[in-house]
Amino acid sequence: MSLLVSVESADFVYLKEQTGATSGNLSVQLDKLQAAGYIEIEKGYKGKKPCTTCRITPLGVDAFSNYIDALKTYINK
Repeated sequence: MSLLVSVESADFVYLKEQTGATSGNLSVQLDKLQAAGYIEIEKGYKGKKPCTTCRITPLGVDAFSNYIDALKTYINK
């Protein structure tokens, strides 16, 4: 989420490289975020290669902002 909140969209390969997650783990996490309505996933092709692009939704931005606010309250105690 912290990567997606700072970009318009990001492809699966970029997210995998930036997080160091395995393909399987990242796929499961993205599916959960999509099910919660926090991200949108678009599947397509770049040339002949499959391409999965993720984008954070307004609901996802709000949820992430609330998460950051909660972290700040824990830190300031």
